Amino acid sequence: MRTRINQDIKDAMKAGDKARLATLRLITAAIKDRELGVGGPPTEVGEAEIVAILQKMVKQRRESIATYEKAGRTDLADQEKSEIAILDAYLPQQMDEGAVKAAVTALIAELGAEGPKDMGRVMAALKERFAGQMDFGKASGAVKELLK
Repeated sequence: MRTRINQDIKDAMKAGDKARLATLRLITAAIKDRELGVGGPPTEVGEAEIVAILQKMVKQRRESIATYEKAGRTDLADQEKSEIAILDAYLPQQMDEGAVKAAVTALIAELGAEGPKDMGRVMAALKERFAGQMDFGKASGAVKELLK
């Protein structure tokens, strides 16, 4: 993924796409920060870690959009939305609600989970198996509903 990002930076520079270039540089800066240990210990950044970084960046931008829209700054909200579109291109395809519910149902059956006390165990297994593929906030609601 890192190679793809670097190649896309070169392509954006050649095309003169300043907005895309700025977003791609933010991605590489966030990856470099993680490698150097900014905000934590230095770590080796693999594909899974890059996906986590990108998801965090998308989440931050969604929060910013809500703030900007409340303040009436649609220009800044639109900029954040365009950055999300660029970031989403590097993230794995997210599962839809039906697929999330099917995965949760299958995992509950596999683990033999029976009630709300097993929710933590089910969520941990979901995060391990489906990292980057599902919205765990929505998955949590499905787990809670199925374990009632």
